[in-house]
Amino acid sequence: MLRVKAGDVDRMGLLFERYNRQLFGFLYHMLGRADTSEDLVQNVFYRMLKYRHTFTGDGEFRAWMYHLARNVLADYIKKNRHAAHHTDVDNLAEHLSGGSSADAALEQAQEVALLHQALGRLSPENREVLVLSRFQEMKYAEIARVLDTTEGAVKVRVHRAMNELKATYLRIEN
Repeated sequence: MLRVKAGDVDRMGLLFERYNRQLFGFLYHMLGRADTSEDLVQNVFYRMLKYRHTFTGDGEFRAWMYHLARNVLADYIKKNRHAAHHTDVDNLAEHLSGGSSADAALEQAQEVALLHQALGRLSPENREVLVLSRFQEMKYAEIARVLDTTEGAVKVRVHRAMNELKATYLRIEN
């Protein structure tokens, strides 16, 4: 990113190759819409290019990138208040491995759909911290930098969000 900041914008393609799937996963888990998530990934990379002068290189690039992604997501939600989280079960089924038997794949798809439904019922703050920690596999210290808080606060938020997710999943399942 420092090279992009210095004017070598051709390096942006390399950053896109490295991080577009991660950003898509984050945005998809936050919104539950593949098409919108793809569009928002493009917006994040556009903002990276536009605001490259704000990257100092002092912190970790991923924290800066997710900070921009959170801003893009917040802007989208403000403009589209109806953009409630929903899960496209067909898209979830596509992501399942093809090696399972049909019954096992259907059961797995249903479990994944229930999990995403439960995730969608969490507050945006709880959903975000779980997506970053569990789906994006970010360390608590890195999440703390993204959210501009302490590592201890992130641990507490993740713990509370996991408890809420478990309770919500069990309510939906029954």
